[in-house]
Amino acid sequence: MSLDSLKSRIPDYAKDLKLNLGSVIGNSDLPAQQLWGTVLSTAIASRSAIVLRELEPEAKANLSPEAYTAAKAAAAVMAMNNVFYRTRHLLSDHEYGTLRAGLRMNVIGNPGVDKVDFEFWSFAVSAINGCGMCLDSHEQVLRKAGVERDVIQEAFKIAAVIQAVAATLDAEAALAE
Repeated sequence: MSLDSLKSRIPDYAKDLKLNLGSVIGNSDLPAQQLWGTVLSTAIASRSAIVLRELEPEAKANLSPEAYTAAKAAAAVMAMNNVFYRTRHLLSDHEYGTLRAGLRMNVIGNPGVDKVDFEFWSFAVSAINGCGMCLDSHEQVLRKAGVERDVIQEAFKIAAVIQAVAATLDAEAALAE
């Protein structure tokens, strides 16, 4: 199970996805921990068993045990936060924004890895989950830490491609049933 195996499963009509997958992962200039943490967290966020099964072993091989756990934690906590904060943002009654969240998110303060990497993964997951409020928040933290826009864009390029591959392969699996 690997990136090459995943690419081989992509149908011919989605050749652009195959090329983009090879490009955003195989030709990335991101440090290995940032790259593979982003791959793992977005594969989880894509909700595709196919994509996760194919990419997880390679991610695990390229991440320290702490980074592996932190990338999974980013996907988990952002699954909750993206729904909560997106809902707050979408409600026309802005009073909800003044209420205490009352949700535990301790892992954000102490993720067990470099805070920038965890923010990067959280940003990428937020791109998949479509929470503008979370995207803005994590982007601001990354920018304050000195991360350039072209590097931040790599996170949502990876997220976009992994999500598209997940949607395509899951559709093909459903049609094959």
